[in-house]
Amino acid sequence: MDFYLDNLLNLPHVTVLSYQQQEEFIFLKLDLLNEGIFCPHCQTYTDNLHQTRPILVRDLSIVGQGVYLKVPRRQFVCPHCNKYPTEELEWMDKGRNYTKRYEEYIYEKVKELTVEQVSVREQLSPDQVQNSFSRLAQKKRLVEKIGQCQKSKV
Repeated sequence: MDFYLDNLLNLPHVTVLSYQQQEEFIFLKLDLLNEGIFCPHCQTYTDNLHQTRPILVRDLSIVGQGVYLKVPRRQFVCPHCNKYPTEELEWMDKGRNYTKRYEEYIYEKVKELTVEQVSVREQLSPDQVQNSFSRLAQKKRLVEKIGQCQKSKV
């Protein structure tokens, strides 16, 4: 546990166990501080861990170097409904390998630069940049549309 790295990373319920610097990237190995989850199927609390699979998740750069988080993806067993839910993390969308704040950063950069320029700067493929931008743009349009519907009801 590194208090300074935890504060710098600023993600809820996470601590940094270790870090490695390799070429142009920093790898932070994380541990999740909560013991269990509420099953999304039946809302029963479970801390019965089934398996943990580490994944690499891209995050915002630190001191000009790209950052990858080694995140333990935990799957639990629910004793009530016998399902195997995977823990959801509030700072990362399901099935994504980027933090939400990194996707927001990519979105803002593409509004300023071209997809190709962002691709080169972030060392991502043009498809990865375009997909992140399109996904977030669609999400923002949906939120805007919901807001307009709520205003028209008032």
